[in-house]
Amino acid sequence: MKHALLLLLTLSLGCATATTPTTDSRLENTPRHDEWVRIDRGSGRTLHAYVTYPESATKAPAVLLIHENRGLTDWVRTVADKLSENGYLVIAPDMLSGMAPGGGRTSDFASQDAAREAISKLDTPAVMADLQAAADYVVALPASNGKLSVAGFCWGGARAWQFANARPAVTAAYVFYGTGPNDRAGVANIEAPVYGFYGGADARVNETIPKSRELMQAEGETFDPVIYEGAGHAFMRLGEEPGASEANRRAYTEAWERWLALLRR
Repeated sequence: MKHALLLLLTLSLGCATATTPTTDSRLENTPRHDEWVRIDRGSGRTLHAYVTYPESATKAPAVLLIHENRGLTDWVRTVADKLSENGYLVIAPDMLSGMAPGGGRTSDFASQDAAREAISKLDTPAVMADLQAAADYVVALPASNGKLSVAGFCWGGARAWQFANARPAVTAAYVFYGTGPNDRAGVANIEAPVYGFYGGADARVNETIPKSRELMQAEGETFDPVIYEGAGHAFMRLGEEPGASEANRRAYTEAWERWLALLRR
């Protein structure tokens, strides 16, 4: 019995270690101010959003960060914190606000699969209205210098394209493995440069790149995609995990370097 209990304890500790994400440390120990906010969209709609502030003596440019189809996970929050570590004011809205059982948000879903199902039911006008509300909120903060860029991952990457088209005043859009527009209406209002980050082993998404390039060129606008050889979909999340493939790890590192360099422009 003693040996069985010892084995059970060992396995339990092993599982706890294996499943404790590296994100926990960053979120728990960040020296930067972060907060959850509620944005009243009107008509009874409340949007929850996570906001992170840089340690800065001057007003900072803002980034609207759009999550994957898994919802606003802890990983997305670590991305926000890392951006603030580099000098940016970040808002990451939870697009599943009010959609979880009991009217909750992403963290109230029973599983990420359930969150993905709920994401698939969102309609574009409502999503754009939420994103506009989040953008209005962050640029109005006293810590903001009024400049706003948008970035998104996977589902959020596709929404970043749409948001840049809906809000031409953004300074840039950063699309991480998100499908692009397929007609002129999807780019007609884009005035900011769009920078793409794609995994080489992601044919589903990458097949949209040529059309996006064609459409942006026809409008005289900048679309600059980079494909990271061998990397798969979601390499920005998977590339920092302990068991990451070399291709995903390399893409993660190079993409972060490129992203921060572009933001500094």
